[in-house]
Amino acid sequence: MSQPIILVSAAKLAKSPSNVRKTSDPEADAQLEASIVAHGVLQNLIGLPVARKKGQYRITAGGRRLDAVHRAIEKGDLPTDYELPVKVLADANDAVEISLSENFFKLAMNPADACRAFQDIIETEKKTPADIAKRFGLTERFVLGRLRLAGLAEPVFEALREGAITLDIAMAYASTSDTARQASVFEQLGQGYYRANVGEIRRQLASGGYHGSDPKAMLVGRDDYVAAGGRIDADLFSDDATEMWIDGDILDHLAEEKLTAAAEAIRQREGFAEIRAVPASHIPYMETYSLRQVQGELPPLTADEEARCEQIQSELEAIEEAAADENGEGYTEDDEARTQELEAEYEAIQSRTPVLTEEQKASALAYVVIGRDGQPRIHEQLYVAPVETPADGDDDTSDDEDADHGDEAESSAKPVVSQRLADELAMMKTELLAVHVASDPRFAFDVGTFIMADAATRHFGSSDLASELRARAPSPRVSGFESGTLAAEEWAKLDSALDRSWIDHEDVRDRYDAFCSLPDEARAGWLGWAVARTFDAVPAGRTGSVFIDHLGSKLAIDVAAWWRPTAKNYFDRITKPAILGLFETVGTAELRQRYAASKKHDLAASAEKLFAGDILVEAEIKERALTWLPDAMRFELIDGEADGVIDADEVASDEPTDATGLAEDSEFGDLAEHGADAGADDGMDSLAAAA
Repeated sequence: MSQPIILVSAAKLAKSPSNVRKTSDPEADAQLEASIVAHGVLQNLIGLPVARKKGQYRITAGGRRLDAVHRAIEKGDLPTDYELPVKVLADANDAVEISLSENFFKLAMNPADACRAFQDIIETEKKTPADIAKRFGLTERFVLGRLRLAGLAEPVFEALREGAITLDIAMAYASTSDTARQASVFEQLGQGYYRANVGEIRRQLASGGYHGSDPKAMLVGRDDYVAAGGRIDADLFSDDATEMWIDGDILDHLAEEKLTAAAEAIRQREGFAEIRAVPASHIPYMETYSLRQVQGELPPLTADEEARCEQIQSELEAIEEAAADENGEGYTEDDEARTQELEAEYEAIQSRTPVLTEEQKASALAYVVIGRDGQPRIHEQLYVAPVETPADGDDDTSDDEDADHGDEAESSAKPVVSQRLADELAMMKTELLAVHVASDPRFAFDVGTFIMADAATRHFGSSDLASELRARAPSPRVSGFESGTLAAEEWAKLDSALDRSWIDHEDVRDRYDAFCSLPDEARAGWLGWAVARTFDAVPAGRTGSVFIDHLGSKLAIDVAAWWRPTAKNYFDRITKPAILGLFETVGTAELRQRYAASKKHDLAASAEKLFAGDILVEAEIKERALTWLPDAMRFELIDGEADGVIDADEVASDEPTDATGLAEDSEFGDLAEHGADAGADDGMDSLAAAA
């Protein structure tokens, strides 16, 4: 016979000592209380009648529900006469067993099911996360977090539902809302060692983004980043310091812009000859390895410092004499502690910071980096600024000409180029060189042979060759950088056109024989490709840049036909006054004044059109704009070029060019045009014979 269930006022119910649950969770209890207030008690309690107290019962199962009702009544959330359903036991001996059964065999709800349940309530009942939080006694942040989990990529969510991953792992994947990225990382980690490593999962998902606590983020600021279109992936499982700023390219650009402006202000204030902005917390070794450090002079000690040093020496000598006395006991603990204290004080006085003279500062190169607190700071080490050697004819300008162009020189001073921009320009310039080398196998044969021979005959290598010949591509100066230039498109065509029929053989001998069986033209294409991909991206003025420029000059590369400055690759990266200065350089003061009131973004867009020939201006201005190039993108300085403008008449080649700017040569190119001698013919004949 089943036991009856009756309704009993909460005031007549109390927890039984036989209830097996002795501990609880305050947070879970609060959630249960909120649920009861919203929906009532959904499951009956189990209890025993109290002897000699009619109508009163002791609850052996359901004590948490009873406590929650009592608390709600005290708060006024439930009426004082609130009744609960109670199943009355006939035999007191069953009380402990039933209480244990009810608590022991409870199955916690799968987190995946709970996430989808919250989602269903919002969609079907049109509730808000705040409504759900109030109903279930949860925080709104908790509900939002579970809703975020409900939107996980399907493979990740199914793994959570099936118990293949824990809730912590699922929360790590939910640190980004990009479900495609979630699925990619989940598949990449697979069953590997890091599949259950929360830190590694977050690092993989965050690749290309920044945390809110990153020095770059602190330098730019949240408001400026969002105003520029940057997106913040609100983690819901972390705070402002660990939230993810997913548009790393926008943050990089803003950080570079702010640091460059700060660097220029510091240069003007401190009087350095040159200053470079490095948007990082440290300077890469390759930036400074070839530079000579500036060594300052130690300032003399003050009279008080000298007197104190003499006192310290005297006291140390006294301690030593006392310890060496025949009747002494050597150094005591107090003596050793005092000696260490005095020696530390003496060292602090002697360790003075070197001071630079004004002459040293005026010829010094300083680096500005981002401090840990997000503030621009001058790196403690200064270097001797490299001195540019003037090109032939650059110093022939008369005094009168200098006077006439004094105002113009001041208004069109060279832009302050950040380190990242210098590296990107170097990569695009080297990319342009590579596509020309790859298109001229005879030239590649010559230069490749020379580089290998020269490097092999020098005792300490050849750092000035700017090549990593072994057909290994050097590490890029800018990680993940894609120029989108015409040279990049041409390189992709060259790469896809290579005959790869020999690559799939398992045995190296078979691969070699198959490669040797290729036609001369196919193998020559591989030679050009292998040599061309080895060139380092060397910014102008650095070790190796002279060789890069010499090769580009011999190939007669028409840079202006292949590369034009755009808002993205150049004008957005320099200051507004510098852009206006360029307008005046290729045009007139009136042209500069016409755009002076433009906002920086609009000015950069206008500059892109002007230097692409898409703005209606006088013919001579258009001609100068179409041939203007930053110094960093030139393979040589043209004689007589004093104002940064290339004379189109002076760079005309002797041979006609096709639409891509490559000379219309024979199969391997006109060797005479590229400065090669007759020995190259013999070299290519030898290559063909070796096949």
